[in-house]
Amino acid sequence: MPRSKRRWQAVTLLSLVVGYAGYYVCRSNFSVVTPLLLDAFGEDGLDKAWIGFISSVGVAFYAVGKVFNGAIADFVGGRRVFLFGMVGSIAATIAFGLGTGAAVFVGAWSANRLVQSMGWPGLVKVAARWFSHQSYGRVMGFLSLSFLFGDAAARLLLGQAIAYGFGWQDVFFFSAAVLGGIALVNAVTLKDSPQALGFAATAVNPNNLFGPDGDAPRPEGVRDLLGPLLRSGSFWVVMFLSAGMTLIRHSFTFWTPTFLVEVAGMSASDAAQYSLVYPLLGGVSVLFVGHVSDRWTAGRRGLVMTVVLAPLVPTLILMSTLETTGALVPLLLVSASAFLLIGPYSFLSGAMALDLGGKKGSSTAAGLIDGAGYTGAILSGGAVGWGAQHFGWSWVFIALAAVATLTLIAAIVYWRYHEAAVPKTAAPGAAKGTA
Repeated sequence: MPRSKRRWQAVTLLSLVVGYAGYYVCRSNFSVVTPLLLDAFGEDGLDKAWIGFISSVGVAFYAVGKVFNGAIADFVGGRRVFLFGMVGSIAATIAFGLGTGAAVFVGAWSANRLVQSMGWPGLVKVAARWFSHQSYGRVMGFLSLSFLFGDAAARLLLGQAIAYGFGWQDVFFFSAAVLGGIALVNAVTLKDSPQALGFAATAVNPNNLFGPDGDAPRPEGVRDLLGPLLRSGSFWVVMFLSAGMTLIRHSFTFWTPTFLVEVAGMSASDAAQYSLVYPLLGGVSVLFVGHVSDRWTAGRRGLVMTVVLAPLVPTLILMSTLETTGALVPLLLVSASAFLLIGPYSFLSGAMALDLGGKKGSSTAAGLIDGAGYTGAILSGGAVGWGAQHFGWSWVFIALAAVATLTLIAAIVYWRYHEAAVPKTAAPGAAKGTA
């Protein structure tokens, strides 16, 4: 491969990672300021159940947006969708910071989540065109660091801002400014495909659901795009996996700061910063499973998911036994949950979307998978907030353990009934090649 193409692949990877991490500065801010919002508006009736409701409505908009924006990215290109989502999120974040009531919070947060749903499908479409199938696990694992380390960096940065005396409104305005700077850089450095710079196209996974037509950069129409995906039983199993894993992941992502305040006895600023252990350990997991699936299991991502997810169930059950205690045990269990969940989760709308969707339908596959996931994650706001408010955190973790059990069963089904039918010599990552 020409050295200049490798350099542009590195630039593309870095642009996508930094860009999608920027999305999280304008997403994690709501979770980080939740304790401050409860203090500021608690007397007006804004409790954890109300905060959860706002989060759930936002997740619903995010889920719907994933489906439509995934298809849009396949037709118009990933770069345009990726950049437009940033601009929309900046505007919605400023609107939230200017709000003072629950109605404004619901509207601004829903708008923010709707436009933020453009980010990942746009990223996947760009990656599908820049990288070959032999490296999907590693490439998408690295790109997944954007939402993990981006989340961690956002929590650290915004938590430090709170420690310096920023109010909840200041946090939102600061978030918008950070994403604005990142958007300007991405507009210059991000290119839609290697062909846009005169380089050759990369190889698509031969086992994609579109067959040889999966190498086409865009579909001919909606039926051509959706038919092969929706007729595949394996694809429906992946969407079920996404619903379960996203529900668990989003519950941790949103509620960990509040959980650490109430169970570990931390201050709001400390909880915001210590909650970054979840995305940090998740990042380690993503790199680990991506390497294992490409190099050790010949692309059998269902097998890797099964092995890594199995210990998650007893970990969540153990969390349900915690009462008011010190910080060490809650942090250790949060970290273990991150390692056991986030790596397998990263496969779904990442490497597996590329495996199944090819270049033609990669962002639609990712959008549908994420849409199913965030439909399940709607419960992570209102239902989890209501359960924590009325029954305590023990009830929450027992419920999440039940979801993890169903998810593990689905991973076993995908491994035994889909991957067993794919010849090892043809599985993604089986052949060594360049990215």
